[in-house]
Parts: sequence; C-alpha cells; structure tokens
Amino acid sequence: MQLSGRSIIGFSASQAGGASQTGGAGSAGGRVLYGVNPATGDKLQPGYESANLEEVDRAARLAAEAFSVYGRLAGDHKAALLREIARNIEGLGEALTARATQETGLPAGRIQGETARTCSQLRLFAGLVEEGSWVDARIDHADPERKPIPKPDVRSLLRPVGPVVVFCASNFPLAFSVAGGDTASALAAGCPVIVKAHHAHPGTAEMVGLAVRDAVHSCGLPEGVFSLLYGSGSEIGTALIRHPLVKAGGFTGSRAGGRALFDAASSRPEPIPFYAEMSSVNPVFILPGAMRARRDQIAAGLHASVTLGAGQFCTKPGLVLMAADAEARAFAVKLGELMAGTADFTLLTPGIRSAYHEGVASRLEHPVVEIVAHKTAPEGQGGCQAGVALFQTDMKSYREYPELGAEVFGPSTLLISHSGRADLLEFASTMEGHLTATVHGTDEDLRDYADLLAILETKVGRLVFNGFPTGVEVCHAMVHGGPYPATSDGRSTSVGTRAILRFTRQVCYQGFPDAALPDELKNDNTLHIWRLVDGQWTRD
Repeated sequence: MQLSGRSIIGFSASQAGGASQTGGAGSAGGRVLYGVNPATGDKLQPGYESANLEEVDRAARLAAEAFSVYGRLAGDHKAALLREIARNIEGLGEALTARATQETGLPAGRIQGETARTCSQLRLFAGLVEEGSWVDARIDHADPERKPIPKPDVRSLLRPVGPVVVFCASNFPLAFSVAGGDTASALAAGCPVIVKAHHAHPGTAEMVGLAVRDAVHSCGLPEGVFSLLYGSGSEIGTALIRHPLVKAGGFTGSRAGGRALFDAASSRPEPIPFYAEMSSVNPVFILPGAMRARRDQIAAGLHASVTLGAGQFCTKPGLVLMAADAEARAFAVKLGELMAGTADFTLLTPGIRSAYHEGVASRLEHPVVEIVAHKTAPEGQGGCQAGVALFQTDMKSYREYPELGAEVFGPSTLLISHSGRADLLEFASTMEGHLTATVHGTDEDLRDYADLLAILETKVGRLVFNGFPTGVEVCHAMVHGGPYPATSDGRSTSVGTRAILRFTRQVCYQGFPDAALPDELKNDNTLHIWRLVDGQWTRD
C-alpha cells in the first residue's frame, strides 16, 4: 500500500498533502510528523503534515451532516459497516504488521494479536447492534382511568449523541487507535467519528483509516461518518474537542493530556462529555495465606505482568502490598532474581523512555527506597532502550512520601511491606482511583479480609482474584474504567459492550401515536428485542 501522508476527511485526502521525501514542510507549511523506528531511530516515510483549522471545521461539518442519516441507521446496517471494517483491516495482512512493528518496535506476534483483538471487537459490537436490545427500550402504557389524574403513555430509549472525537493511544497502535474500542463503540451507537491520530504510529493509522473510509464508502454511507486527522493534541486535538458540532470525546493516554482535553470539553459554551482513561497504578494485595501457599508462583506471575509489553500497559501492576515477614522477604528475593534476569526493552517512544528514566531515577535516589533489582540500559540508536527496576519500601515511609505512589510507565514496580490489617485497610481507604486492584488470597483470606474487598470495590473498576490485571478481555461483562484519576468518569468503561453507553443519551416520548414512534418503541415488537414493558422484561 502506498501511503500518502495526508489526513482523511470524509472520502477525500487533505488538500495540503504530505511532506516531501527530503523532509520539506509541504505546501501548507504546517508541522510535519514522521513515524520513527524506536529501535533504530530511522525516520519513516512519508511525513504527515498537520491538519489546519479549516480541515478541522470541514471534518466536523461533514460529521454533523452524516449524523442526520447515520444516527438513525438500523442496527443491521451499522453491523454491516463494522464487519466490513474488520474485513478490510484483516485484508491489510502482513503490510499492516510490517508497518506497525517498524513504528512501535513491538514484535510481529503482538501486532497480529492486537489486529485480531481489534477485528473481534468490531464484530462484537456488530452483534450487539444487530440484536438491538442494547437501546434499553422502556414502555409504560397509559392508564386513563387512574385516579386522581390519568397516567400518560411514556416510552424511552437510548439515542446517539452526535459526532465523536477519538484520540489514539501511544501504546496500542490498533486496539486503542483508529478503529479501536472508542471508534467501534461510537460507530455502533450511531455516532460519526473523527479520529485524531497519534504521532507515534502515523503510517499504521493511515492504513487503518483507509480501511475504515473504504468500508463507509462501500456500505453506501455518508462520507462524514469517518475522518482521520493528523496534528498535535494541544492544537488540533483541542480544536476538535472545542468545535461546537462535536458532541463527545474518547481518550486513552496521560493524566496531563486527558485532563487538559477534559477541561477544554467542560469549559465550552455547551459542555460535552469527555471520557478519558488517564493513569493507574493497579495495586496488588498479596494476603498471608496466598503468600504461604503460592509464593514463587505469584512472583513468577507478577514478573510476567510487570514486564509484559515492556510494562507499557495501563493495567501494569505498579504497587505490591505484602506483610513484613519472612515469607514476603523470600518473595522479594525471588522476584528480584527474575527481574534481574530480564533482557532490556525497547520502549515505544523517546518521550516514554525519558519519563520512565526520570521515574526510576527518582526512586533510585530516594532515601526510603531500597533497590531490589535494577538494570541500566543505554538509550540505543532510537533513544528508547530501558532496563527493569524493582524497588521496596515500607508502609510508614510510603505514608511520609506519597509521591512514591506515582505511576512509572515501564518495566518497574514498587513493593510495600505493611505491619498488618490496619496498615492495609488504611492504604486502601486513602488510595486514589485505579483501573484495577488485584487480590491474591485463599478462601480463608477472603473471609478474613472481606472489609478490604469492600473498600477496593469503591476504588477501582475491576477487581482481580488470584490473577494479574494485564490482559483485558473484550467481552460483554468487562469494565475497563475506574474512579478519577483512572478515568474522567468512573461510571464508564472503554472496553466491553457497555462502552457504547458513553456515546448515547436517553430520549423519552410521551403521548405519541404508535406510527410516529421509533421502531424500538412501537406496540408491535417487529425487531424482537428485549423491552421493559410496564415493569416486566419481555420480547412480546
């Protein structure tokens, strides 16, 4: 596939064009972005010129025009689009894998697995909207004989909010990117999508973007259903989220970036919902019975989880709580040996490597932190090499220096030893919101620490028992969210079919004749969906 280096606005490429092969700025004189191989530092062609404000406006206007049609599209037609996108992505084959590995330094197997997850996710939402019950149709029939006043006929369902802006993540070039979960769930809801590509993998973004555009075209849908823009988050991203025709946004990335965009969305003359997944340390609690029974097993599993994907997952365990006893000391030694034997990693970008290096350095120099294992790696040709780091402290010191709880994005974690139940419960009660919390325990531990579980339920979106949080299953029941600052809205999830709810609003119809109602709310349930009729769920 020949890449153009252009934004995709509806069915057209941006007029400015890409950069020249020699690195010129292109005809519009905008900033040019290049994909860079993090292992070698090689600049990858073509260059991608930033969109301008006129192109932002055109994409938003096309999306708003498309919404008048796409927002009322039947579920089977939206399902056809989602499945066509999946087929088109799969059709990219090895070309997509090759480009994504070049831009990210991730192994081919990881890219292939992520491609499969992305396509499976699209098909999951296709099945959801094709079946149709997700709209939560509710019907309360009128009762004209009710005293003292008659009861009106009231019916409601979920409707799409309008054009949605999706911000791609750095660490998932496919599954949280152009056709990832935010895009899939927004399209499933009936919302046109404008994607802001991530600078770390622009070529991968264009390939997938063309696959989406072609699917929209082949399904006979309005061109504004999808656009893909390049540019900085502070300029193009902010302009998109502030555009008056945009009605919601989805983001996966840093706390600083997510908060800035959330503030922009909230401060508009018409504030809009903005769903940001921002940061999480994902504490792991190893309870006494589990430590005695499975110490080495847990150490091996934790090592694999901390180093999976070079520790560049939002669900990486960043804090590990354990008792201050001989079993825990042996556990720390075992985990330290495993970490010390781990090869160096290539991180995704020089910026991520720099932030990781700073986070590790702050702990190396900290007066209350013990170094259990640390490997120094040279920057490498791409400026992205990094080694593992394992640190330990105690609960008293952690209370004195709460900055030790900050996220270190990369292959590192911090062990915290506590003196008993009171320490553990205090930690859980005062910790901020996270995506996950993991508990390793026995049946007896679960009974003895039921109060800990009750606290954790208020602090995270997903509780994991005797497992590890890395690896987020894409399924109906999954919750990938959590209280602030894990996300900007702790009631939401960005993975699983409930993600569709973020891009909907409730609409109620009172007293309407049957012929004027949406099909989902008519007396004759021709769609055969589940509906709550007079308080009873039925398909009648």
